[in-house]
Amino acid sequence: MTAGITPCHAHNDKTQQQCQRSDSMLVNQLREDGVSFSHDNSVTLLMTGQEKFDDLFKAIKQARSSVHLEYFNFRNDSIARCLFDLLAEKAAQGVKVRAMFDGFGNDSNNRPLRRKHIKKLREEGIEIYEFDPIRFPWVNHVWSRDHRKIVVIDGKIAYTGGMNVADYYIKGTKEVGSWHDMHCRIEGTEVNTLQTIFLRTWNKVTGQNIHGPQYYRGLGDVSYFHGLKRDTCDTAGDKMVGIINREPHTSNKIIREFYTHAINDARDSIMIINPYFTLNHKIKKALKNAAKRGVKVEIMLSVRSDIPLTPDCGFYNAHQLMKHGCTVWMYKPGFHHTKIIMVDGRFCTVGSANLNARSLAWDYEENAVIIDPCTTDELIQLFNSEKKDSFRLTEETWDAWRTPWQKFRGWFAHLLTKFL
Repeated sequence: MTAGITPCHAHNDKTQQQCQRSDSMLVNQLREDGVSFSHDNSVTLLMTGQEKFDDLFKAIKQARSSVHLEYFNFRNDSIARCLFDLLAEKAAQGVKVRAMFDGFGNDSNNRPLRRKHIKKLREEGIEIYEFDPIRFPWVNHVWSRDHRKIVVIDGKIAYTGGMNVADYYIKGTKEVGSWHDMHCRIEGTEVNTLQTIFLRTWNKVTGQNIHGPQYYRGLGDVSYFHGLKRDTCDTAGDKMVGIINREPHTSNKIIREFYTHAINDARDSIMIINPYFTLNHKIKKALKNAAKRGVKVEIMLSVRSDIPLTPDCGFYNAHQLMKHGCTVWMYKPGFHHTKIIMVDGRFCTVGSANLNARSLAWDYEENAVIIDPCTTDELIQLFNSEKKDSFRLTEETWDAWRTPWQKFRGWFAHLLTKFL
């Protein structure tokens, strides 16, 4: 175990019982909110863009019946072209390829898919549709956007996490430098849950009615997928996983309930990395209370960001939480777009949801909640290894880093929390 945190299982029996209580409490709370958990999953963490795309491309190459992709955007660059070439190849072999992207996600990125690209993809056998296309008077995208990242292959293996399809997950950008993010591959019953989410959205967007047992093979034979990164935990194949899926009007509160419960249930430690740390009142209060009751709360934010104002609000919140006893690490090289929380060394999440108003109150989002000390420990090791490239926030480093104008900008941004 990396220095810097003692996992619950290294504590005495009493503390261990308290920590075990935190994960069982969370599971019970989420079950009451309609989340189902299964115990037969493997979760392989893909810690970099290179790892994610290498693994995903290998899996797609070996697909036999269907490839389903739901992304906020496919940036029209070299990695997307490689992906679409591969998907066209699979479609020519008779594999059903269905892809979906968000209208705003596409139009707001600087290399969008144009009509001519979509037409060409359809001619190559790829069924591709736009979720909520932007249309006159151009306000429909102001509210709910599809921010999920889901791929399901043959109904047997699934990918989810924080990455869209873009070169910068591997190459970085001029503006922020290297781009850090996380994804995971799931095998087991929760693949079926992710397939259900995909097909419900697909059928709604396309007016089709795609269904049937061939799409739900979560416990099917995956032995024909070769060369993929393995889940090396002893718990591989036996992990407890639940999918929290935020849909407007049906499960509005689920992401914020998860974070609030997870923080309130913590007895020992909380570690968070999140790029857009605007928070809502309940989560902010929960973090302050956790620190107050002696939980070791560590938060990692990036010094750099890809958007204006929102990070200023995050920095303001981080400074406030630091004053209430939380430890804040400011990551310097590149941009950490990773969205994870680890609690008591016992459970964690990997998914698409940020800690901003969009993810918590507006968008379609989805996270895997993994109740497993081994997977949680892998993320803790990532967190601890990133500390060497971070500075710790103190009053001194805060004053040295933020000018009076930047501090004011952060204070002003926090007044706009509900819109960021």
